[in-house]
Amino acid sequence: MTEVKRQPPHAVGILGGMGPAAGADFVRLFVQACTRQLHEQGRPVHDQAYPEHWLVQLPMPDRTQALRGDPQSPLGPAPHLLQGMGRLAALGVRSVALACNTAHAWHGQLQALFPQLHVLHIARQTAAHLQAAGARQAIVLATQGTYDSGLYDAALARHGIAPLLPDAAGRAQLMRGIYEGVKQGDMALATQCFGAALVPLLQRHGNVPVIMGCTEIPLALPQAPQALGTQLIDPAWLLAMALARDAYGLQAQESEHAA
Repeated sequence: MTEVKRQPPHAVGILGGMGPAAGADFVRLFVQACTRQLHEQGRPVHDQAYPEHWLVQLPMPDRTQALRGDPQSPLGPAPHLLQGMGRLAALGVRSVALACNTAHAWHGQLQALFPQLHVLHIARQTAAHLQAAGARQAIVLATQGTYDSGLYDAALARHGIAPLLPDAAGRAQLMRGIYEGVKQGDMALATQCFGAALVPLLQRHGNVPVIMGCTEIPLALPQAPQALGTQLIDPAWLLAMALARDAYGLQAQESEHAA
């Protein structure tokens, strides 16, 4: 039997540093996603089967704070995002994943300035996944910056899914869990805050899918008792799967260049 000759996987990039723990965890998710792709393609799993992938971890200024002021400020994240993308482009990668939900507020700018790269879009991947699963509404847990940018509102609306958002108290709990919890290494506090923010939404809307729309929320929310039995959706995992598909030259779920 003639063995099918396969093209080697493409080099891909991950732009992290937002925060560093989430960027490092995204690499773990990407390797898991590649393993799944190898199994699904019936390919042997060994070291040489994994794609070249580069993680750029830059000390990135706060995205939410920037979106509340001037998103293009030279003191904000925009110059750092551009610098990171430039470094990845110089390394010859084919596709880039932003390991931060809020940073996708700059997605259009990054894609326009680096047309040779495929800049994946985390919210569009998530919305396409939920639509395929038949969801009509979903709870969105995220940073205030992500809420302000309407990132998930727009992506979900394009797929006929209604976003269900927390009130001001719930958003404050989420921000505390992210900034005082995960970013400072206090995972117990993060788990407590995320669980507390989720309860009123489940009481109000029932057991609908819950989008963990900040790459640091999946690091703590699944351990919360309040999340037991809920349909937790990890956009970072969906983004990692999309990056793995791009690395192996497979068609993505969602056209990332869509407006």
